[in-house]
Amino acid sequence: MPDSTHSSRTVLVTGATSGIGYETARQLAERGATVLLHGRTAEDARAATDALIATAGITGDQLRPYAADFARLDEVETLARKVVTEHPHLDVLVNNAGIAAPERHTVTADGNEIAFQVNFLAHYLLTCLLEPALTSDPGGRVVNVSSALHRTGSIHWSDPNRTRRYSRLAAYAQSQLALTVFAADPRVTAVSVHPGVCDTAMLPLYSHEGMSPAEGAAHVIRLCDPAVETVNGAYYDRDARIEPALAATEDRTVKRLNKLADLLVGRSAA
Repeated sequence: MPDSTHSSRTVLVTGATSGIGYETARQLAERGATVLLHGRTAEDARAATDALIATAGITGDQLRPYAADFARLDEVETLARKVVTEHPHLDVLVNNAGIAAPERHTVTADGNEIAFQVNFLAHYLLTCLLEPALTSDPGGRVVNVSSALHRTGSIHWSDPNRTRRYSRLAAYAQSQLALTVFAADPRVTAVSVHPGVCDTAMLPLYSHEGMSPAEGAAHVIRLCDPAVETVNGAYYDRDARIEPALAATEDRTVKRLNKLADLLVGRSAA
């Protein structure tokens, strides 16, 4: 049943072909929003769109499939250009796409450690490029789907690719910490949320069992709702606003991270 808080709103959900992203797209569309559904490939995005139309009673005109492999920053740029052209006004960006860092140290074609790029740098670049659409009207916001594991992370400023000492858990935690720190960037109103331990591809990083992706998605949806007032940089553990790791509240760290990210994604600092 469409509800007035979400209908006529346009939301881009990254990593919307499975897990929490798919459930977030489903619940938003059920509430009447237009959902830009991102997948790694055009086939993945189209398959998820078809599945939602087939199972959830959602009409095709509410869903727009988009594709970009976040392990390739040129594809992220193309995605952003396309979205801004086709949807010059975007109400919400849900930065959800993510991977569990692989066992072996892996570097993308852009030269970045893969978890740092897919989980953080690609979202950093996408958010920066979508800023005109997100700020075309007051009230645009970004929801970063982060993780409680960000507290165990540290950003290796001199070696963000962790070429000298690699551990998949440390690489994943670093990517989540960076995403959480990035929410405090003043350019666009943004929050971070740990949606709980859910039964998705990330589960092995946390434990053996988790709640359903639909339950996790409900915490993301709540923060997409314009009726829910948010403070820029706020961090939520499910529905509770709590303090994030100390680094995520330090202005100096936010500036330093932006400088590093601009360097790694090839943007000249504004």
